[in-house]
Amino acid sequence: MLYYAVVFFVIAIIAAFLGFGGIAAGAASIAQILFYIFIVLAVLAILSGLFRKR
Repeated sequence: MLYYAVVFFVIAIIAAFLGFGGIAAGAASIAQILFYIFIVLAVLAILSGLFRKR
């Protein structure tokens, strides 16, 4: 998931450099959403690992 966030971020940078503001904004918002989902899933995985009985 983090890979796709980085891909959309790179697309946003390239689109902004070429002057496509709408595409850049859309790709940046998708990248931001994917990054937040990644953070939530990573925290849940860490917490489930901490509370797992051995």
